[in-house]
Amino acid sequence: MSRILPPAGVRRTIITLVLLAMAVALAWGWYGFTRFAATPLAATGPGQSIEVPRGSNLRGIVGMLQRRGSTRAPLVYWRLLALELHAGGRLLAGEYALPTGITPRRLLEDMAAGRVVQHFFTIVEGWTFRELRAALDRVEALRHDGTALDDAGIMRAIGAPGQAPEGLFLPETYAYLKGDSDLSLLRRAHAAMERTLDQLWPGRDPGLPLATPYEALILASLVEKETARADERAQIAGVFIRRLQRHMPLQTDPSVIYGMGASYAGNIHKSDLVTDTPYNTYTRGGLPPTPIALPGKASIVAALHPAPGDALYFVSRGDGSHVFSATLAEHNRHVACYQLKHCP
Repeated sequence: MSRILPPAGVRRTIITLVLLAMAVALAWGWYGFTRFAATPLAATGPGQSIEVPRGSNLRGIVGMLQRRGSTRAPLVYWRLLALELHAGGRLLAGEYALPTGITPRRLLEDMAAGRVVQHFFTIVEGWTFRELRAALDRVEALRHDGTALDDAGIMRAIGAPGQAPEGLFLPETYAYLKGDSDLSLLRRAHAAMERTLDQLWPGRDPGLPLATPYEALILASLVEKETARADERAQIAGVFIRRLQRHMPLQTDPSVIYGMGASYAGNIHKSDLVTDTPYNTYTRGGLPPTPIALPGKASIVAALHPAPGDALYFVSRGDGSHVFSATLAEHNRHVACYQLKHCP
């Protein structure tokens, strides 16, 4: 049977229409794709993130985004975008930020480059090691490998067996990734304190009654707990240094309080000052056996470079500052004025 073909002109028209339809479809698809790549994802904002487990592929990642309501785009758009970015086979595991306005393009670029979310933990100057451990235990993004360990176990786990932990962790802000171990952060803070002491100890003032960097750390912890004022650290260190040189007891209340442990209820009494503990600097001479807190770098510098002078005493004014005295009689007058409110 012979087939009757449409006239040549009609065939050309049909072909033209088909090609035109294909061009329109391609243009519309390309428009949809480019709009998808540049349109911010939904369900984003400050603090929002997505965690990509190890071994995840693009389909799984898109599925997570769809379940959280961040995208309704078809998987093919994501595949095309990954292809354009040459990122299809190298999306890295980790936690990625989903800030307000982030686009699919930016998210895939972050995943391909491994630009994971960095978290930050600050060790506060003057914290005790007990307070540091409690703060770490409250950080949800960390893996808590050290929670079940005692202090000695912690020190063994970070490679410092036999060391008393108090004072040995440098107060700073440390970056970490979600899922990092609390022990890893402690290991870094311990190493940072060792580096700091190694750097500062050789440049100490001559003639200090400090035999080792550890003794400087102990003194720095006393300075740290006595004042938060930058302009007073070296002055207070000078008082302690001169008392050590004269074999006078340091008589610093924060050390007494540390030695009281859990029995300290917020106030220190005269009876506490005569109750002997290894940390009672009224009943025992010299430095306490360990630091009493985590001193910052500024307090370590003050301990190694104390201010010159003749002051042997100081008392708080009640506003965070102190008044310094060279004689006991002068000191007693200041105590009467600022502590007992019996000013002349």
